Amino acid sequence: MRKLEMHELGRKSVAEFKAADKTPIVVVLDNVRSMHNVGAVFRTADAFLLRGVVLCGYTPVPPHRDIQKTALGATETVEWQYAATTVEAVQALKDGGYHILAVEQASSSIMLDAFQPGDRPLALVFGNEVSGVDASVIALADGCIEIPQLGMKHSLNISVSTGIVIWDLYCKLKNVN
Repeated sequence: MRKLEMHELGRKSVAEFKAADKTPIVVVLDNVRSMHNVGAVFRTADAFLLRGVVLCGYTPVPPHRDIQKTALGATETVEWQYAATTVEAVQALKDGGYHILAVEQASSSIMLDAFQPGDRPLALVFGNEVSGVDASVIALADGCIEIPQLGMKHSLNISVSTGIVIWDLYCKLKNVN
């Protein structure tokens, strides 16, 4: 076994990325404060060819060197937009036919491993690092999904949560085993 060289990875150019068929998922960031988390979400969105990212409220927006530090250029490939409020963004996505899912620990949340996506595109709302997804956004969502956690903390960094949820849904959407 050997590590692959950069030229063997089959990386897409920006133009190839933009022209590629996208995974029918949009990530919505609800008042996420860390630029490093925002950059990491962009990088994950690029890795799985997501349709886009919506940055809401006081979530920092590109260009910024601290976002770029973790995004590594993904802000140039992944489509993104800004919305003044998460409620506004979620309502627009809902009106556009998206199935809205808050990633949150809630009384009626469905565990991620048990959730099965349907045929509608998904909008996944990830909340603030301390307070989570705002209650007004949860009220608009079609449901909540939760990452099963067994330890004491029951809390993951948003960039880790995003990676776990997107990988799981990508596998389910693409029937990857």
